[in-house]
Amino acid sequence: MRTADGGEARRIQKTGGSTFIVSLPKTWVVSRGLGSGDVLLFHGAPDGSLMLRAEGATHGETPRRQLRVSNEMNPEHLFRLLVAEYIAGAPLLEIRTDGRMSARTREVVRGFAQRMIGPEILEETADGVVLQDVIGPNPLPIASVIRRMYQMVRAMQSDAMAAFHARDPSIARDVIERDWEVDRLHWFIGKQITSALRDGRVLSSIGLTLPECATYLLASRVLERIADHAVRIAETVPLLGKESIPPGVLSELDRLALAAAEGLTGAIDSLANEDIAKANEVLDAAARVTRERESILKELTNKRGRLAVGLAYVLESLERSAFYASDLAEIAINHTVQRAAQSAPVAATASGPSPAKVPA
Repeated sequence: MRTADGGEARRIQKTGGSTFIVSLPKTWVVSRGLGSGDVLLFHGAPDGSLMLRAEGATHGETPRRQLRVSNEMNPEHLFRLLVAEYIAGAPLLEIRTDGRMSARTREVVRGFAQRMIGPEILEETADGVVLQDVIGPNPLPIASVIRRMYQMVRAMQSDAMAAFHARDPSIARDVIERDWEVDRLHWFIGKQITSALRDGRVLSSIGLTLPECATYLLASRVLERIADHAVRIAETVPLLGKESIPPGVLSELDRLALAAAEGLTGAIDSLANEDIAKANEVLDAAARVTRERESILKELTNKRGRLAVGLAYVLESLERSAFYASDLAEIAINHTVQRAAQSAPVAATASGPSPAKVPA
């Protein structure tokens, strides 16, 4: 029978004492060259769905994808394109140019392979490079990668403020360089989740539901943004030089930095522990940061030159970091409610489903 959305529906039938059977759509069977006696494999997903495939069927990913690029292409544009291909998840990526590949293009491809998790150079020719993903679809639990991202971002926040206090360019450079580590983890999560959304077997293997995949992808994006603001604070070090910062302003900035850091920790803990009360504390703290920011802005209006510009950059980045932490807290609340709704029993009556109950 046909469903309202154009799909096909089958009724479960019972044979014998404990065997349930369901018929398969003929068009699906014929289109895949299957027949009587062929074996089907079943995979249950965490969201309750069931995926089936024929034994020996190939994986859903494209074995090899070819990307043709120009030697005249902007290196940043090329790198961004390679990242998109990486997230799309082709096991083999063949990058080709018309004619000999230039040294600059080859350098971008090699740099990309070195920075990403998984791709390795399999083959090089005069006009191309072939990259192979040696990691596979499910090497690490995504929740663990999120926790690692948090630890890195939290350390970057602390070191960025240390560089700001000491005007130490070496610490500042270290913060800026570590941003790549956060980026590569963010792209890695994007790749893993893209693979899971495309292939039910990967989704089943990572042990996440579709809403949980969305939760972790959003959380990863927020952490990557907070890392960017730690970099921005570090970049003020050469701008400020040896300019003297008024003690009152420095004390206020330190207080905002602490609030932003504590907000991030509270948000990540509320996500891990499904703690709505903790998430709301983070949201309330972010609102206080905005009010405190106003008093610092008033004092900065009396400053001029690069001191005023540098301090304004730091102030803005601290405020944005606090609000990104509040975004993460909202993600945690949504995740907690979704998990509760998923695990709650569904009671149906003749008049329809019973109203949802909010847990105390």
